[in-house]
Amino acid sequence: MLRDLITRQRLLFASLLVAVILAALYVTPHNVQAAGFKAVTLVKGLEHPWGMAFLPDGRVLVTERPGRLRLIENNRLLPEPVKGLPEIAAHGQGGLLDVALHPDYADNGWIYLAYVARGIGGTGTEVGRGRLQGNRLVDWQLLFQLQPKSGTGRHFGSRLVFDGAGYLYITIGDRGERKRAQKLGDHAGSVIRLYDDGRVPGDNPFVDTAGARPEIYSYGHRNPQGAVLHPDRGALWIHEHGPQGGDEINVIAPATNYGWPVISYGAEYGIGIPVGEGTHKPGMAQPIYYWVPSIAPSGMMFYNGDKFPQWRGNLFVGSLKFQLLVRLETDGEKVLKEERLLKGQLGRIRDVRNSPDGYIYLLTDASDGQLVRLEPAD
Repeated sequence: MLRDLITRQRLLFASLLVAVILAALYVTPHNVQAAGFKAVTLVKGLEHPWGMAFLPDGRVLVTERPGRLRLIENNRLLPEPVKGLPEIAAHGQGGLLDVALHPDYADNGWIYLAYVARGIGGTGTEVGRGRLQGNRLVDWQLLFQLQPKSGTGRHFGSRLVFDGAGYLYITIGDRGERKRAQKLGDHAGSVIRLYDDGRVPGDNPFVDTAGARPEIYSYGHRNPQGAVLHPDRGALWIHEHGPQGGDEINVIAPATNYGWPVISYGAEYGIGIPVGEGTHKPGMAQPIYYWVPSIAPSGMMFYNGDKFPQWRGNLFVGSLKFQLLVRLETDGEKVLKEERLLKGQLGRIRDVRNSPDGYIYLLTDASDGQLVRLEPAD
């Protein structure tokens, strides 16, 4: 009897010890409560959502990668997708990608979409605009087509950003064909700069360069899936996927070569040898920040709301690989501190945005993706 009692007590103690150890393993230092905020799921049932935009009337537009544009009203996903979209090729990592409103949307109603379409040679990123009339896009205009298209299903890039002067920037990946990012006669692996109606600005850096695509503003990029304007300086910041390591944050300047694939902080998949000739080369720009190992970044914004005053001016980046939200404190073009939030709590974070009412909104990349709002814990 006594022996059985001692055995049971030892088993109970061992079970409690295991439970404590497991709990310690799964509690992160930046959990929801400790960070002073809570994550509230507003909408479920989104199929691989990719980008979002907030309409002035409070509704939210969300793109689904398979090719649907959805409307969310009063935190309810409307059952019918928006009609009138162009033909979209859901191919590999591609499909319907980003969405953005014209800076003068209240006056002109233009909604911009980045998506993948088929054409001569395969598929590629395209950008167009239309106006929302009821549940349909009307007045559709095609503004940009990547040239040349190719058969790969990777690295489409495709974030859309307007600057303070009304120029439209489009991030384009290298399509998984590395050398294309160093060719000025090829849109792949570049940042594109256009007028809002698709015309090429006369002061784009390669307008007068023989053989160059005049839409190119910068080049040498791998797969930029985050882009945002700095709230004070107005400069365009982007981040891009590295290979096995070497995700980068870059501040974009015209005519600048950002090095991919000649220089990189990443390594070849599987074998681990460095990519390219090293990490530095004259005439090629350095990132202001990079991650080794890769976090697989997607979505990016500077927080400018009033719900989290302690975070105002901080840069937020979603992580697909580690399923978390990165918060970066910056000073000018220097990153001073990194904090990792929500690790493993929501899944793959595809997009992160300021909302007009001061909250932070996230999209999770899953077949049953979610729209999530971060709110103060109190």
